[in-house]
Amino acid sequence: MTIDVQAIADLGPGDRAAFFERDAGIEAVSGDVTEIVERVRTEGDVAVREFTSEFDGIEVGNLEITDECERAADAIDDGIRDAIETAAANVREFHEAQLPDDWRREFSEGRTLGRRFRPIERVGVYVPGGSAAYPSSAIMGIVPATVAGVGHVSVVTPPADELNPVTLAAIHIAGADAVYRVGGAQAIAGLAYGTESITRVQKIVGPGNKWVTAAKADVRGDVEIDFLAGPSEVVVVADETGDPELIAAELVAQAEHDPNASVVAVTDDKATADAVAAAVDEQVDAREREDVIREALANDASGVLYGRSMSEVILFTEAYAPEHLSIIADDDESILERIESAGSVFLGPNTPVAAGDYASGTNHVLPTNGGARVTGGLSVETFLRSTTVQRLSGEGLAELGETITTLADAEGLEAHAESVRTRLDEGTNQ
Repeated sequence: MTIDVQAIADLGPGDRAAFFERDAGIEAVSGDVTEIVERVRTEGDVAVREFTSEFDGIEVGNLEITDECERAADAIDDGIRDAIETAAANVREFHEAQLPDDWRREFSEGRTLGRRFRPIERVGVYVPGGSAAYPSSAIMGIVPATVAGVGHVSVVTPPADELNPVTLAAIHIAGADAVYRVGGAQAIAGLAYGTESITRVQKIVGPGNKWVTAAKADVRGDVEIDFLAGPSEVVVVADETGDPELIAAELVAQAEHDPNASVVAVTDDKATADAVAAAVDEQVDAREREDVIREALANDASGVLYGRSMSEVILFTEAYAPEHLSIIADDDESILERIESAGSVFLGPNTPVAAGDYASGTNHVLPTNGGARVTGGLSVETFLRSTTVQRLSGEGLAELGETITTLADAEGLEAHAESVRTRLDEGTNQ
């Protein structure tokens, strides 16, 4: 059998650790990454070019390729350009719906409070690439930033002897302001600290390999990041009505991403679990990336599990906190109501995870490794900062005066209390 079938109740401590304690695998490279980051910080373009030659085997002249992206958008096949534009439009429409409105209201007589939202000025987006094509990652990182109103969006994407024109076109269509052919840890360092060519940014977002993730961890504190994402993962929750072929297709699709991907189907029906595992066996042979898929399916964090009840299935899923959660069950909405932690949810048999990966409009840059317990995926809010606003009238300050001064005196902050008493004593409360 290509993928193991187990009862949730039979999982031992090691099994549970594999499922619930996933990590991005960055510890193994963190020492090397720190050295790369420091050299780019102090040496700029010289270090970027040296590491690009060492790791990518590419000698780069000009790092900036913004014009090349524009030319690629004009030159690609009409059908591909239409697909990119449709996906970008759907992502833009969904993210525009997330834009918050500034607001103020009077909470009590003379006490008006509110909140306003403003975009971050400079953002960096990492778009995986090189010779491979990841136009979807360009769309998912750049479009929400432009919707939020970010003033300058810089993009880094790994170099290649011939950069993939589809990725370059998507970067331009999505709305990037500047694009640089540099990848890996050196790209993250360039965005974080700036170089002679690369504009320094205030926040870095986007998925990448363990070198990219380790670099984001290293620069965090000097620059904001979205989150530390690891390999792709999916949990499919199903009952006896779930079609084993569709469930298996979701597992195989996510396994295609990476040998380290984690894919899990969990059901309250053992017959369904067995049928899913059999369907996975049948489907793997027909896939072009069969070797990658088989390696991912063999991971300790992958498997087909069955529980004694749907409640046990839901408890497992909540503890897992998956990046992608697919629910293929008769009462999917009821199951969803009982699960709090998931990056993105796909309801029903006609909603493949691939829809969110590419074109439904939601974002596919999502927390992994249990991160969904505390954060959500990339959104407009990722690129906004909020400011609280308040105004007190004289009557409003008088109403609060005793509360403020009592607490300030209790904390030993006499000047705080006096800043209130001065206003009240001088009769400015008009």
